[in-house]
Amino acid sequence: MNAAKLIRRGLLLWIVVLAVGVAPAGAESPIPAGTATDSVDVFFKTPGVPSGPPAPVAEEIAYPTIGSFDSRLLVWFVTQQHTYFGGFVLALPIFCVLIEFLGLIARDPALSAKYDRLAKDFARVALLAMSITALVGSAMLALFILLYPHFMQYMGGTFKSMMPAYAIVFPGEALLLIIYYYSWDRLAVAGWKWIHAAIGVVTNVFGGALLLLANAWAAFMMSPAGVDAQGRFLGNAWHLLHSALWNPLNVHRFLADIMSGGAVVLAYASYRFLTSKEPEERAYYDWVGYIFLFVTVCALLPMPFAGYWLMRSVYAWRQSMGVTMMGGLLTWLFVVQALLIGALFLGINYYLWQSLARLKGGERYQQYTQFLVWGLMIVVMVWLTPHTVMMSPGELKAMGGAQHPVIGNYGVMSAKNGAVNLMICLTGLSYIFYRRANRTMTVPWVRKGNLAIGVLYLLGMGHITWLSIYGFYLPASLRVALSGPQALTTLTVVMGGALINRAMLRGAVVHGPVQWGRMTDRGMVGLFAIAAAFTWVMGLMGYIRSSGRLAWHVSELMPDVSPWAFTPSLGFAAKMVTLNMVVFWVAVLFVFWLSEKGLASAADRRAASAKSPAWVPTPTQET
Repeated sequence: MNAAKLIRRGLLLWIVVLAVGVAPAGAESPIPAGTATDSVDVFFKTPGVPSGPPAPVAEEIAYPTIGSFDSRLLVWFVTQQHTYFGGFVLALPIFCVLIEFLGLIARDPALSAKYDRLAKDFARVALLAMSITALVGSAMLALFILLYPHFMQYMGGTFKSMMPAYAIVFPGEALLLIIYYYSWDRLAVAGWKWIHAAIGVVTNVFGGALLLLANAWAAFMMSPAGVDAQGRFLGNAWHLLHSALWNPLNVHRFLADIMSGGAVVLAYASYRFLTSKEPEERAYYDWVGYIFLFVTVCALLPMPFAGYWLMRSVYAWRQSMGVTMMGGLLTWLFVVQALLIGALFLGINYYLWQSLARLKGGERYQQYTQFLVWGLMIVVMVWLTPHTVMMSPGELKAMGGAQHPVIGNYGVMSAKNGAVNLMICLTGLSYIFYRRANRTMTVPWVRKGNLAIGVLYLLGMGHITWLSIYGFYLPASLRVALSGPQALTTLTVVMGGALINRAMLRGAVVHGPVQWGRMTDRGMVGLFAIAAAFTWVMGLMGYIRSSGRLAWHVSELMPDVSPWAFTPSLGFAAKMVTLNMVVFWVAVLFVFWLSEKGLASAADRRAASAKSPAWVPTPTQET
C-alpha cells in the first residue's frame, strides 16, 4: 500500500496547490455583462463579452528570484521530468489493457497466462510511476506559482472554468488505477476478467482526458484562442480549448507518450535480458523486448506525419513562428533530430536482423539485409542534408546571404518527406523478411504473391521518389502539400505488403518455434540504444516546441521580461535535454527496482507460508 499512500499525498498536495495558488485576484470578479463592450476573438474572430483578466503588460510582471539562480533552468528541469513521467503513466495503462485483452482472447492457456503476468507487472509499475508523477507535478505547479506568479494568475484566471475538470480527472485516474491493480487477483475468474479489463479502459479514458486538458495550456501559450486582443477570456470555453494547435498537438504528444513509455519498457527488457542468468528469464525478457518494440514502432511510423501536421499548423497560425523553428534560430536542432530518427530506423532494422538468430531458417534472409542497409543509408543521408549551413559573418557576406550556392538547392522538405517515407517502407520490408524467416510457404500462388509485393514496393517507392523530385519545381507553399500523398502511398505500401505476406503464410511449414532467449547480446544492446534515442528525441522536440514562442509566455499576449528570457545556445540546450533524459532513466530504473523488490518480498512470504507446517497445539496448550 506504499504506492497508494504516495498517490494520496501527491493528490492532496496537488488539490491544495490548485485551490490556493491558481485562483488569481483579478479573476474572482469577472467583468459584468453590459459594463464592457463586446470584443473579438483573436483566432475565431467571433464577438464576446470579456469575463476574465487581461494579460499582464511588461511593467506589471514581477519575477521572484532565488539569489542569482536562473529560475527557468529549475522550471525546465522539473517540467521535463513531469512530462516524461506523465507520458510514462499515460502509456503504461494503455499497454496493460491491450496486453490483458490479448490474454483474454488467446486460445493457448500458457500464452494467456504469459500475457496476464506481463500486464500485471506493468500495472504495478504504473502505480508507482503515478505516485512520482503526482509529486513531481505538485512540485512543478508550486515552482510556477512561486517563480512566475503573474503568469499563473493570468493562466489560472483564464482557465478557471476548467479547474474543476482538472481536480476530477487526475484523482479519478489515480483512484481507478489503484482499483485496477488491486482487483487483479480478485477478478481473475473468467467472467469477471472482462469487467476488470473494462476498469482499465475507463482508467485510460481518464488519462486521455487529462492529456487533452494539459495540452490545452501548451497550445494556448503558442496560439491563443478564446480571448480578445488584451488576453481577456470571452466566455466560450470550447474556443479557449480548441486553439489552432490543440488537435495536432494532441496527436503528436499522444504518439510521443506511447513511444516514450514503450522505450522505457524496451530498456528494462534489454537490461534484464543482459543481467539474467536463468534461461527462462532471458527468454521471457527477449519476448517482452520484441512485443514492445512492435508497439513502439507502431507509434513511431505515424509520428513524422503528425509532426508535419503540427508544423503545418504552426505555419498557418504564424509564419514567423514556423520560420523560427524550421528555418531560423532552431533550424539545426531539426538536423540533430533527423540524425536521431535516422539512427532509430537503422537500430530497428539492426535489431530485426539480429532477431533472425532466434528463428530456425533465418539465415536464408541474411543476404538481403545488406541491400536494406545500403538503401537506408542513402535515404538517411538525404534526410540529414540541411538546407543551410553554419557560416561565419564573413562567409555570409561573401555569399551575399544565407543561401549556399550548392547546399541551398537541396534539403527542402519534399526531399526530406520522401526520405523518411522510404525509411518506413524499407523497415516494413525488413519486417516481412523476419516474419518469413522460419517458415516455408505452401500456397500455390507464392510466385505471384512475391511478384505482387515486389511490384507494390517498387511502384510505391518510385512514386514517393518522384513526388520528392517534383517538389523541387514547386513553390514552398505548394511543396508542403506533397506530404499528404507521400504518406498515403507509404501507408498503402506497408499495409498492403503486410496483408499479402500474411495471406501467403497461411498453412506454411514451420521449421521450428521461436527460440526466445537466443537473441544476441549485440541485438539487446542495440535495443537499449533505440530506447535511449526515443527519449532523447522526445526531450529535444519538446524544447523546440516550447522555444518557438521566443520571448513570450503567451504568444503576442504576455511577454517574458525575466532576466533569463533568451534562447540558450544549441550546445547548452542539448546538455539540458541529455541531463533530463539521464535523470529520468535513473528514476525509472529505481521504480523498476522498487517494483521487483516488492514482488520478491511477496514471493518470499508466500514461499515461507507454504513451507511452514500446519499449527499443532502443544501439550501445554491442549490442557
